[in-house]
Order: sequence, then C-alpha cells, then structure tokens
Amino acid sequence: MSLHPTLQPYADAWTHSIDAISELVTPLVEGEWNRRTPCPGWSVRDVVSHVIGLDNEMLGDPRPIHTLPRDLYHVTNEHQRYMEMQVDVRRHHTAPEMTSELEYTIIRRNRQLRNESREPDRRVRGHVSTEVTLEESMRTHAFNIWVHEQDLRAALGRPGNLDSPGAHIARDVLLAALPKVVADDSGAPRSSAVVFDVHGPIEFLRTIRVDIQGRGTLETAPALGPAATLILDWETYVRLACGRVTVDSVSDKVKADGDPELSASILRNFTVTK
Repeated sequence: MSLHPTLQPYADAWTHSIDAISELVTPLVEGEWNRRTPCPGWSVRDVVSHVIGLDNEMLGDPRPIHTLPRDLYHVTNEHQRYMEMQVDVRRHHTAPEMTSELEYTIIRRNRQLRNESREPDRRVRGHVSTEVTLEESMRTHAFNIWVHEQDLRAALGRPGNLDSPGAHIARDVLLAALPKVVADDSGAPRSSAVVFDVHGPIEFLRTIRVDIQGRGTLETAPALGPAATLILDWETYVRLACGRVTVDSVSDKVKADGDPELSASILRNFTVTK
C-alpha cells in the first residue's frame, strides 16, 4: 500500500460505508428507490446519486453540465445548488443504472486508493471552487459517506453501523464544530462551560470552555458547575448535528440541565452541516 498512514483510517471508513451502501441498495426494486430519506428533499435514489457524485469528484471527474429546475424547495444557497447538480442529473435513472454506476465508481475509487501516493498536506480540489488538503478532503468524504449510509438505513428500516469506522470519524468531525456552536452561534457567556454527555454505541463526555475573550475550546476534562449540560444518545446527536431532525421532534431524547435559555440556544444552532 502506498497510502500515507495518516490517510488510512479515512480510506478504511470510506470502504466500510460504501460497501454497506452497495449492500443496502443492490437488492432494491424500482419503487424503493423513491423512498424518502431524512436528508431534506432527497429520496434513496437522490442520496445514492449524491454519493456517486462525491466519489466522482474525488476521482477528479468533470462535473456534469446541467441546468437545475427552479422549483427545488430544498435548494436555498450556492452550496446546495453545487451539491444538487450531481443529484438532479440522475433523477430519472433506473435501478439497474444506479447500481451499475455505483459499482463502477467503487471499483475506480478502490483503484485510486491503492495507487494513492500523495502526501496528506497536498492541496486538492474541494467543493465550490475551493482548495483543501488531501487529508481534510478524505476526512470530510469519509464523514459524508457514513452520514448518507445512515440516511439510507433510516429510509429502508435497516439500522446499523452506528459504531463503525465512519461513525468514529463522524464523532471527531462533529466535535470539532462544537466550540463554534457554543461560543459563537449560541452566545454562551464568557468564562463559562457547557458539557455534552453522549451515550449509546459511541459514548463521550466533552466540555466546551468559553474563555474571557469569548473563544470556545474543546476539552475532555469534565467541568464543575457548568452553565449547561446536554445529555443525549449518539444517534440523536448525529441526527441533530446533521440537520436530519428538528429539536422539537426529539425533545424526549434530550435532557438539558442548567441555564434553559442557553441550552435552547445551543440546540437551535446545533446543525453544523450545510
């Protein structure tokens, strides 16, 4: 293997999730591809189209030349328009066309990973004309594919892999976003702390400390007398952070202690995916 050791966990997580997705959708009959998923506006076919499109971009393929319809209610910004292009261009593809393209894409990506010799800090193409490091690109990609595996599992009634390699990468990606959620978006008081107690297939206890300048940092040490404590299960954490559910719809699964206004503000701003 020529893949840099730093990148191997992301390749392993992608492989685990993409194989799971292939296993989930290969036996589906035509009508099942139209099932609604928790991803706003997207069916099973749409999510798989997105997954194929993401991997095509990792391969460096040119983006499709396609004009989006004007009546897509879930497309409200430029990032969503960018993502929708790969989806809408496949909206009328049949089940065999979808599974064949997915299989071919997986074969090509596996070959790419076997031959990957670039360093983690190499700059590569990101989304919407951005550039990121190869490590950031592969980490984000592993996260995205796992989240969409969960979308498909929810739509098809096939729960699982909440503690898979992709789930652990998702934990780290979502935790990295917490300081901004608490300190910047939710207006936590300066010199305060907020604790997140998450249980389930993946468990963790993390503290966001807000310093005197209002900057938030992620810590593993518990806080004494936090301004707020949020207790919830891992699946609910993911669904909230990825915008798959509203706070009201999972209120029975979230316990909030401490300042109720701060807790409510954090939950309102909890979604970190675009």
